[in-house]
Amino acid sequence: MKIEEAILYCLTSQNRGMRTEQIAELINRQRLHIRKDGQPVTSKQVYAVICRYPDMFVKAEGRIMLMI
Repeated sequence: MKIEEAILYCLTSQNRGMRTEQIAELINRQRLHIRKDGQPVTSKQVYAVICRYPDMFVKAEGRIMLMI
């Protein structure tokens, strides 16, 4: 699945706001997204995706949450 879909899955399955490190850890643990180079997803990569979709995700108090 695409990384933005994996982030969405993490946030809906946990039903709470999460830090980027927690999201990356969950994505890697459950193998929700595999990078083309085989490396694990990083919190910086998660943050970049969050910033690319401001209509979907909101950043507040160090946590990432769904806009819905």
